[in-house]
Amino acid sequence: MSIIEVNSTALTTGLMGILNAPDMVPGASASYQLCKDIWALHPLGAKIVEKPVALALGQKRKINVPCAAEEQLVKAYWQEWKKLQATRYIRDLAHVSRAYGVGALVYGSPTYPTDVPIPLDDLYKVEDLYINIFDPLNLSGSMVTNQNPNAPDFQKSFMDITAAGQPYHKSRSVVLFNGTPIYLDYQSSSFSFSGRSVFLRALYPLKSFIRTMIVNDMVATKAGLLIAKIKQAGSVINRMMEKVGSWKRSLLQEAQTNNVLQIDPEEAIESINLQNLEGPLTVSRDNIISDCAAASDVPAILLKDESFAKGLASGDQDMMAVVQYIDAIREELEPAHEFFDRLVMHRAWNPEFYAALQKEIPELEGKSYSDWFYEVKALFVSEWPTLIQEPKSEITKRNADKLKSMVEVLKALLAELDPENKARMVDWFVQAINDMPEMFSGTMTFDPEALANYTPPTPAAPGAEPEEPDEEEGGEDGNAQ
Repeated sequence: MSIIEVNSTALTTGLMGILNAPDMVPGASASYQLCKDIWALHPLGAKIVEKPVALALGQKRKINVPCAAEEQLVKAYWQEWKKLQATRYIRDLAHVSRAYGVGALVYGSPTYPTDVPIPLDDLYKVEDLYINIFDPLNLSGSMVTNQNPNAPDFQKSFMDITAAGQPYHKSRSVVLFNGTPIYLDYQSSSFSFSGRSVFLRALYPLKSFIRTMIVNDMVATKAGLLIAKIKQAGSVINRMMEKVGSWKRSLLQEAQTNNVLQIDPEEAIESINLQNLEGPLTVSRDNIISDCAAASDVPAILLKDESFAKGLASGDQDMMAVVQYIDAIREELEPAHEFFDRLVMHRAWNPEFYAALQKEIPELEGKSYSDWFYEVKALFVSEWPTLIQEPKSEITKRNADKLKSMVEVLKALLAELDPENKARMVDWFVQAINDMPEMFSGTMTFDPEALANYTPPTPAAPGAEPEEPDEEEGGEDGNAQ
């Protein structure tokens, strides 16, 4: 007769609390504590919050400041960016915003009160600059956006935030919502009418995923169980027969590779049959993960950790969807990057840096620091590298075809153009060549003005006598002819 034993030990961990929550039904609200538990403890929680951000920030932006001092400006910029650990703080801000629905980033200094702005021109002098990340509990409910439709700040975060009762000037903070605030839709995860937690729609499948973990543990526990079909000596089991049975079981337990175990022909030893679990358990787990992906904004391929076998350049629809998704994450993080760009530029390109630059570049002499700074700030351009990384062989092949087409265009048009337009076309060709570092290691230089003013020598007519050398020219022996 089978016996079922119930383990009455109460597990009070966060995950078991989610599993045993009777009110965890489809459409249930996500509290601040629940979002924290899922993010910190659930196996999929960190993936949903952190993995998209890691992919979005995994590549370094390309910075350009097209001017004579571009190399020095870009180098100083990245040194200050690294010093402030800007990428780390933007990453943490994105994590908090996705987990709870809203997050805030502030900078400050013990020298300045938090409710007054720090002059940007004095930022480079602040040696004790600090940067903090606030979650909804730190913000003390100061993110409850205005619900008056006629107000200028209707459902906007443009306000002075408060952290633990201490206000921060709006020029020193940046607030990031996850999703668009819905009118009169109060979010308990953020204690405000603001963005929503990325876990909100996925609570029920996240709860179901915990059950698959328990089943996996049970299967792993029972997988090594052996079933011994031992022949009974008689209908009456006495103490001696119990000892014989126990002795046989101990032999079976101790047996291992290179041992010989003898059993009766009527007896059998086999492992527990778990074959019927594989199909339903795998399908159920995959469907639950797909439900989590559909409920959150994370593609299922990222949650399942499926490898990009063909790479992001394969053109597959799944890969292209992931690329578009990561680009959207970068777009959402643009306010945080602009916030740090302003800090880094004022701290890196300071008056002391400009004074040293004037010694290297004479053209800067006589220009005020303020005029120069806002000129280069206007020239500042940042660009994310593409996530689609083509193989070098494909890039080389494409560039070779492009180069062949460009040569054909030159052959067809150069003979018909005037010197000025001919110089422009050759300049276009040279720039295109320099944009192919995979094919040409060196950089080609070209002077369009010199080509436009160049007059080629008139070729001699057929049968004409060669021109006599000038009398001033020296012969082979160096004497005048």
